[in-house]
Amino acid sequence: MTHSALLADDAAFRDAAAQTTDLSDAAAPGSDAALLADEETWCSFGDTVHYSDPPKIFTGADGSYLYDSAGTEFLDLQMWYSAVNFGYRNPRLNEVLKRQIDTLPQVASQYLHPTKIELAKTIAVDAQNKWGRKGRVHFNVGGAQSVEDSLKLVRNASGGKSLMFAFEGGYHGRTLGASAITSSYRYRRRYGHFDRAQFIEFPYHFRGPKGMSKEEYGEHCVAKFERLFETEYNGVWDPKVGQCEYAAFYVEPIQGTGGYVIPPPNFFTGLKRVLDKYGILLVVDEIQMGFFRTGKLWAIEHFGVQPDVLVFGKALTNGLNPLAGIWAREELINPTVFPPGSTHSTFASNPLGTAVGLETMKMLAEGDYENRVMRAGAHFLAGLKDLQTRHPEIGDVDGLGLALRAEICEADGFTPNKKLLDRMCDIGLAGELEHNGKKMGLVLDVGGYYKNVITLAPSLHISGAEIDQALALLDQLLTRAKRSL
Repeated sequence: MTHSALLADDAAFRDAAAQTTDLSDAAAPGSDAALLADEETWCSFGDTVHYSDPPKIFTGADGSYLYDSAGTEFLDLQMWYSAVNFGYRNPRLNEVLKRQIDTLPQVASQYLHPTKIELAKTIAVDAQNKWGRKGRVHFNVGGAQSVEDSLKLVRNASGGKSLMFAFEGGYHGRTLGASAITSSYRYRRRYGHFDRAQFIEFPYHFRGPKGMSKEEYGEHCVAKFERLFETEYNGVWDPKVGQCEYAAFYVEPIQGTGGYVIPPPNFFTGLKRVLDKYGILLVVDEIQMGFFRTGKLWAIEHFGVQPDVLVFGKALTNGLNPLAGIWAREELINPTVFPPGSTHSTFASNPLGTAVGLETMKMLAEGDYENRVMRAGAHFLAGLKDLQTRHPEIGDVDGLGLALRAEICEADGFTPNKKLLDRMCDIGLAGELEHNGKKMGLVLDVGGYYKNVITLAPSLHISGAEIDQALALLDQLLTRAKRSL
């Protein structure tokens, strides 16, 4: 670089530094106002979803609660999109992370370390015991990246087929491949055309055809899907050679971003029958519902079918480290067909993540999480149903374990009311609710096809008293929000 170019570069840096100083002068350095001013100027908004205006800044966390800079307590009912299943600052998991930092905090992924092997074995042996299939585990740094790995695996196994089935309302991530199997066009709109899934109706009974039971609606959706294979003119099947154009069906056992929609218990057995008949792989996305969110290690266990590939992430490390992965049956992932280097990330299977993940699996094996979660979920769901009797705007409540939903509607109990839910979220984040004589806040997550569903994913360690507190705050929140519109 020339001397004049260096001077110009220095001048640009000084200008930027001066601008930072000017912004900080508007508020005390380190204050929320100063931080928000700097964020407005220096941060990409592309990696952030701002649900409030101004965005909320949190400075502390413990158990089921977050804290802002004023020390206000916020009961968190979404726990980082179900990544922190075991509570903020979980002492057991935090301690493992600290020990690992002092022993082997980093190592290149071309080398091995004990907890990678032990964690992979733990997950694979559990799957073999449940499904009678040997398989292997393959790690990456996040859910969407592991979805990408699964797409490579499926394409490789199918001779390069790039088309997939997925569900309306499904969400699998925002990388290019994951966006292609996510039903929302808004995640793909600005990035050009590439192979995308064919989206199949999910049995969302509350908004399904009238006059059908939940089970009948599940059978109806399976029959609609199976019709695609009746003749070659339905577009996906060549009966002359017995081949489907589509390699796999990507499913969430319970839709996450789609609004915690829980299918009828007979649905996946019917769907799997069709997939097996036509040689289509079942890829189960457990990124949000895994690790006992629903009272089972994997949500698909509730529905009596076996995956060919399973994708996991989020709560494996309780949010302490971005570690995710896939389990796949041996025929799809053994080194002969999926050799070294088939996918790679510098930080895949990093020792900080695998150490915490292994401890998570040990903790789950030692504790009776199934009964704990199902009892707490039943308590919470009963409370939501009671709220529904007093607030006709709650059109639907449902849940499995501690994956719970409350659909917010107009007073008719059906017409989606996004405006009311947005107002509820704003009031919750303002930290002005009252409980037992003190001001509190409430952290909610928004989901659903119409963005009108409260998707509730509290800590799996939430106490009965905290559930009662949550219900009282939701009652207060609904009342205040309705009055303010």
